[in-house]
Parts: sequence; C-alpha cells; structure tokens
Amino acid sequence: MATLDACDRARHVHRPIDCKFGALLGQGAMRTFMKAGALGFLTILAACGSDDDGAERVRLRLNEMQVVGSHNSYHVQAREPLFGIISAFSPELAESIEYTHIPLQEQFETQGVRQIELDIFYDPDGGLFENPVGLQIAFDDPDVIVPGLDLPGFKVLHVEDVDIETTCLTLIECLVDVKTWSDAHPHHVPITILIEAKSDGVGLQVAEDLGFVIPIPIDGPALDLLDDEIRSVFPPEQIITPDDVRGSRDTLVEAVLTDGWPTLDESRGKVLFALDNGGSEKRDYIDGHPSLRGRILFTSSNDSEDEGAFVKLNNAIGDFDEIQRLVGLGFIVRTRSDSPEGREARDNDMMRRDAALASGATFVSTDYPVPNPDFSDYQVQMPGGMPVRCNPISATADCTALLLENPDQLG
Repeated sequence: MATLDACDRARHVHRPIDCKFGALLGQGAMRTFMKAGALGFLTILAACGSDDDGAERVRLRLNEMQVVGSHNSYHVQAREPLFGIISAFSPELAESIEYTHIPLQEQFETQGVRQIELDIFYDPDGGLFENPVGLQIAFDDPDVIVPGLDLPGFKVLHVEDVDIETTCLTLIECLVDVKTWSDAHPHHVPITILIEAKSDGVGLQVAEDLGFVIPIPIDGPALDLLDDEIRSVFPPEQIITPDDVRGSRDTLVEAVLTDGWPTLDESRGKVLFALDNGGSEKRDYIDGHPSLRGRILFTSSNDSEDEGAFVKLNNAIGDFDEIQRLVGLGFIVRTRSDSPEGREARDNDMMRRDAALASGATFVSTDYPVPNPDFSDYQVQMPGGMPVRCNPISATADCTALLLENPDQLG
C-alpha cells in the first residue's frame, strides 16, 4: 500500500514537505485516516507535492485558525466562609467570581484551551498582597498569610484582598507552567497569553474605606519589567513578537494588511503575548516603541493605528460586524462568549456563544470550557471536538482541522 512517509504520515504539522511514496502505511497515518475520513485524507494528499515538482502544500497562517480561550485562566473561586461574606456584601461581585479553572497545563491538555488570560498586580519588593483583608475577616485572624505572595514580582490575582485564589500566584510561575506544557508538545498551535495590568483594583476610595492594599501603578518602567519577566522564562525563538510580524515594513498594521501573519509552520510550539489594557497602560507601553518596536506584547489596536494587528472586541453580538471586518482584513481578534456575570451559563443561553464562533474571532474566551453542573450544560468548545478549527471567515478552502492540530500528534 502506498504511503505519505515524508508527509509525516499525513500529519498536520506545517512545514514545507516533499511527499514520497513507498513505505508501508504507519499507525499514525491510519489514525489520521480514520479521524479525517477519506475526504479529509485526500485533502491532505492534495496539499502535498512530489519530488518531481517540488510543490509545497498550502501555507496556512496564524490568523486562519479559531480556538477557545479561558477568561481569567488562573482563577479559583474564593473559599468559604469568604465567598459567603462577598455574597452578602455584593451579590453582583459574587456572581462574577463564581467559577474555578483547573491548572493551566490541564486546560491545554484536557479542555483544548489555546488562549489564556492573566491579571497582574505590580509587587516589586514582594509581600504587598500576602495578608489579605478578606481572609483576615473570614478567619478572624489578622495575621493570616498566603504563602508565596511574599515573593517579589508581578502577582496573578483577580481582586486584591478578596478574590485572591489562583492556580499560580506569580506571573513567572504561570509562565513556567505554560512553557513546561509547550516544551512537551512542540507541535501545538501558538498559545496566546493576554495580560491585563491592574493598577487601580477595586478603586482608590473603596480600597481606602475597606483598608485594602492600594495597588502600585503599572507605568512605563513597570511595563519594561513585565517584558523582562517574560524574557526570563521564554527564549526569543519561542515568542512571536511584533518585530517578527512587522518584518521590514514601517508599521505593524502595514505588515498585517500586506504580508499577513507568520505561517503556522513558523509558529508551532511558540507563544504570543497581548496587552488587554487600553488607556494609560497602552500609551505607556507604546511610548518610545513606535509600532511596538522591541516590545513583547501586542496591543489592542485597530486598522487605523500603526500598532494594529490584534484587537480585543468582547461583545460578540454588538461587535459582530466589526469582528468580521477585521478578521477579513487579516487581524487576530479576541471576543467573549459569555458575560462577566456568567448569565449565559446560568440561563443555558447559547446566543452569544454562537455569535462569537460565527464571527470568526480568533480567540473565543469563556469561563466555561466545561459546564458548571450547578448552572446548566452551557459550555464553549470548538465545533468538531478538535482543539482548533479552520477560521470560518479567514481560512482558505484548503484548510482542514487535522492540518491545524491533531491531539494525538502533539508530542
């Protein structure tokens, strides 16, 4: 029986390949054939050239995929009795934090998540958040300490002093978790890490009234240190940066509109960072780095801005047309499939989720990659059950899910 030996047994790993026929069909190819069906397998065959003509298969690009992201990916619901105290004080706040994510590596491995979000507070000397007021009240212990929050560096928390449970306490710890999984699965599509820099927390007046920590502003020097912390974990060759995308073009938006994003071949096993913030944090991050020269993170910027490449548009229904427009131009876009209060999951309402998927947004972020059995069956996964699918707006007709990422072939 003929085979695709040099086509990596019909794997979806993207790199220029020559197809050689002659070896026996291996088990990996048989699994791929059974998963894809005859049509999918023939599509893979058609995408391969031969030694005679040197043809290369279709070069799919990073923006031609769609994946599920997790919102506040580190988050663990506040323990009792603290959650009960929060509920009594603010039912709205309690509803918005009533969810728990499993550790990052498990999200990648078992839930197909390929985009995560981390909220960071600046704590250069360490210890700023280690004695949370909420835990002091809940456990009637003014000396209660959270181990690990004494370390210097950016902390990964949701709301200072009250919603501080997390699967990884520091940014570096979270990034090491990502790198560990990535290194063990070198063929994964790029993982995007959205970072929200939190400078005001619950607000100055509320913090003062309740005796909460006053967060340290995340300004230009702090954002420089953010880049440094990322570089301390990931080597340059494992990060997709604005410089990589811009290439020789004058601006990032020109590169995206003219040349497009890197191919998936060039991007496998890598990570990409984006800044969730607008406002002063975005301005400070760009200042001195026009078109994000020398920076690590992409900023949420549209096609009228030099930094345009990635855009955050969270209202999948209200922003639907704009999402489709930008995706059609070649942008990567993040949207949300459910509201901060989890109303969709509580009501088992699929409208916003379905709009998010149909919009072509690259990253469809959710608090429910698996259902919360206390609410309903509501969940968000890629149609077809794969970790990634061909983008319904930007992918070419040659794209098939198995060409993107097959869970059996990640290692």
